[in-house]
Amino acid sequence: MTRHLWTATALAALLTALPAAAQELRIGLSDDADILDPAQSRTFVGRIVYAGLCDKLVDVDADVNFVPMLATDWSWSEDGLQLVMNLREGVVFHDGTPFDAAAVVANIERSMTLPESRRKSELSSVAGIEATGPMQVTFTLTAPDASLLAQLSDRAGMMVSPTAAEAAGADFGQNPVCSGPFKFVERIQQDRIVLEKFEDYYDADRINIQRVTYRPIPDTTVRLANLRSGELDIVERIAATDVASVRDDPNLQMQEAVGLGYMGIYANIANGERAQTPMGQDARVRQAFSLAIDREALNQVVFEGTARAGNQPFPPTSPWYNEDLPVPARDVEAARALLAEAGQDRVAVEIQHANTPVVTQMMQVIQAMVAEAGFDVSLRATEFATLLSEQTAGNFQLSRSDWSGRPDPDGNLHQFVTCEGGINDPKYCNPEVDRLLNEARALNDPAARKEKYDEAGVILNQDLPVIYLGHQTYIFALDQAVQGFTAFPDGMIRLQDVTLAE
Repeated sequence: MTRHLWTATALAALLTALPAAAQELRIGLSDDADILDPAQSRTFVGRIVYAGLCDKLVDVDADVNFVPMLATDWSWSEDGLQLVMNLREGVVFHDGTPFDAAAVVANIERSMTLPESRRKSELSSVAGIEATGPMQVTFTLTAPDASLLAQLSDRAGMMVSPTAAEAAGADFGQNPVCSGPFKFVERIQQDRIVLEKFEDYYDADRINIQRVTYRPIPDTTVRLANLRSGELDIVERIAATDVASVRDDPNLQMQEAVGLGYMGIYANIANGERAQTPMGQDARVRQAFSLAIDREALNQVVFEGTARAGNQPFPPTSPWYNEDLPVPARDVEAARALLAEAGQDRVAVEIQHANTPVVTQMMQVIQAMVAEAGFDVSLRATEFATLLSEQTAGNFQLSRSDWSGRPDPDGNLHQFVTCEGGINDPKYCNPEVDRLLNEARALNDPAARKEKYDEAGVILNQDLPVIYLGHQTYIFALDQAVQGFTAFPDGMIRLQDVTLAE
C-alpha cells in the first residue's frame, strides 16, 4: 500500500512538473527552409530558424540599430581598413567547442573559401582576418566597406562550431551545430524542424521555452486555421485578408512591422539557355512588362492596402529611396509601344512562383494586367526552396521571389546585381553598376553613399534585371498565451524573453 501511495504521489509530482519542463513553442512558417548551413542557405524562413539556432557577431534592435551579440564591441581604424571586434566570454557551441577568436577566424574563412558558400560576395572586401587576442579578432579590408557590420549581423556573421564544420564539410547543414539559445534535434523535410533549449547558452536565463518546432505550411488559410485550433502558437506572414479577423478574435493577438526588403520578379538575362528569350535579351521588353503592372492595385487587391507599392530595392519610406524615380503609373499604351520598338507583337513568357495563396493570387493579377499589353504569361507554381534551386540553375525565364531586406542598402543590391554577386541568378552584369556599388561600399558618409545608389538605380531602372513590385509588412498572429514577443523590421522571430502562459 505504501508502495502504491508513493508511486501515485511521485507520479502526481511528475505530472505537475511536466508542463514547465516540456514547454514547447510551435511556429508556423510560410515555406520550408533550405539547407541549414549559414554559409550556404538563402531562404527567409531559414533565417527565422537561425534566430533560435545560430547567434551572430552583431544583431539589430527594433529600430534597426546594430547592437552587440557575440561581439561585445567594435571599432574602426581611421582609414576604414581595419575592424577590431572584442568577443563575448563564456560562450560555447552546442558540441562543447569553445567560442573564441580562433573560432571566429575559422568561421569567416569558411564563408570566404567553402566552394558552396553564398557568403563570398558579402565578405568580398575582407582581405583577411586574424586573432589579435584570445577574445579579439581584426578584419583587414581591401577597401573601406561600410556594409560589413550589416553582413556580420546576418548569415555571414553567424557562428558555427569549427569542430563540426570541419568534420562535415558541405554536409554541415544536415546536423547544424551553432551557439544559439536552442540546439538542433531533427528535421523532416516539408514537415518540421525541431530545436531544444541549450542549457549552456550564455544568456539561458532569458530563454523560457524548452522546445521549438517550426512547421512549414505554405497555405496561409491552413496556417491560420492551425493557430486557431491550438496546433500552433505563432504564425508568420499572415494574409492581409485575414488581418481583420485576427484582430477581432479574442483568442489571438497580432503584431506587425514594415519590412526592409522587397517583392520582385527576376529576369533570366544570361543564366543558361532559358535566357534566350525576348524578355531576357531586350531591356525594352522588360520595361514594357513593368509598365503594364499597376503596383498600387496589387497592394489594394492582394494585400488589402497593408503593403507599399514600389519600384526600387528600398521602400518609399527608406532614406535610401530615390525620389527622382517614383513608382510608375500603369501605362498599357507605352508598354505596347516599347514592344513594337523591340520588334515584338506578343511575347510568351513563363513565370515561376512560390505555391502560396498570396503569391499565386498576385501572379494571377499580374498575368491579367500584362496580357492587355501583349504578354502571354504561363504560371508555374513550385515549392519555395525548389524555386530558389531553379533560379540558381538558370531554369527560369521570369521568377517571382521576395527579399527580406537588410539594414544596410548594400544588402538589398550588391549580391543581386553585381557581375559576381553571390545570388545574382539573372547573371546580369553591367560594369558601371559594379563600379558605383563598389564605390558606395567604401563610403561612410550617408549622403555620398546615396548619390552612388541613386546613380546605380537609374541604370537598373532601365536594365531591369529585377522588376520590383512593392514592399510587404510583416504580420504575425499569435495565441494569447504567447507573451514577450516583439515584431522586428527584419521579420525574425526572436525567442529571448518569450513565454507561454498556462
